[in-house]
Order: sequence, then C-alpha cells, then structure tokens
Amino acid sequence: MNTVYQFMVDFTMPVNLSLEFKDLIPYQKMVVERLFDEGKLSTYAQSFETSKLWAIFNAGSEMEVMNMLADLPLTSFMKVDINMLSGFSTAENYLPQFSLN
Repeated sequence: MNTVYQFMVDFTMPVNLSLEFKDLIPYQKMVVERLFDEGKLSTYAQSFETSKLWAIFNAGSEMEVMNMLADLPLTSFMKVDINMLSGFSTAENYLPQFSLN
C-alpha cells in the first residue's frame, strides 16, 4: 500500500538573481507544470519581493520529495526546508462538487 503524504517545501531564493537563475525560470515552469499534471504538486507560490517560494508536494516519503526537487532546475540556487504536513486544507475542500450529468 502506497501512502501519500503532503510535504511543504519552503525555498529561500538568492537576494540577487543571477542571469543563469533567470534563464532557468522557463524550464522551472515546465517542470512545475509536469508535476501538477502528474498530481505530485498541489500548490506552488513565489514572491520575488521576499525571495521566497513555497510548494506542497504529494509523496510517499521525504526522499521522494528530494528526488522531485532535484528535477527542478532552480533548486540548486536555493536553500530548501522540507516539512511533512499533519493536515492540509484548501477552499476547494469545502466547495460542493458539481456534476456535468
């Protein structure tokens, strides 16, 4: 049985973004979209103003999250803190599901 947990990843970006960092942003977006499509990523938010990026990953272990982070091209530029969540709720959890039938 594969149990899926949610992990909050708190990234700290460099204060001064190098040209190399900026050039990798489109590739980062492609990998993020793929992770969303695969159901491995629930949320992704960034603030260049505060040099922070936050993401919630769906994974069976912290090691699995670390492997996904290795696929993100900007990870090597940032400090990363991974925390397994005890709970995770969004407004979507409370909205009624509509049927197209």
